[in-house]
Amino acid sequence: MAQTTVVGEYYFRKMEMVAGFNFSEDNKFQFFYSYGAVDRNATGSFSIEKDTLKLRSDKEPGKDFTINTQSKQPGGYTITFKHANNYLIKNILCIFIVDGKQQEAYSDDNGEVHVALSICDTIFVIHSLYPDIPTLIKDKENDNNNTAPLGYERGVYQPRRARVRARFRGCDR
Repeated sequence: MAQTTVVGEYYFRKMEMVAGFNFSEDNKFQFFYSYGAVDRNATGSFSIEKDTLKLRSDKEPGKDFTINTQSKQPGGYTITFKHANNYLIKNILCIFIVDGKQQEAYSDDNGEVHVALSICDTIFVIHSLYPDIPTLIKDKENDNNNTAPLGYERGVYQPRRARVRARFRGCDR
């Protein structure tokens, strides 16, 4: 007989990884995940269709960074990330797209990326510690090449809650 409810708490523990779900009777869920130095959490709603549990995160995908300032400067494209915790401004992947071709660069220890492109159609950014859906920070209509994206919360980068699309094996209740 198929299970018709998932209400309750479920945990996964292995080595330095731990994760958990809490499914409530009002079809809401809470999720957490911790693996080494990376902690994630999410909230949302769920539904059960036949033998499939569908999760819908409260997080809006692709909105992890907002732009603080933009300007036109000579000499290529520069992106500067700022955060009170310098560890979080390192290794942010920036994806530059020109005529359908992709070039990638990571932010340095100072949170800066510079590429010597004369033109760029589109730029996406994604944090390597919190790899969700990339955030679009420049499209074809925007001709600025000096950008300072900040986080969505109080002017600092804060990784938003994870968009949960995971399948866990070995969960216990």
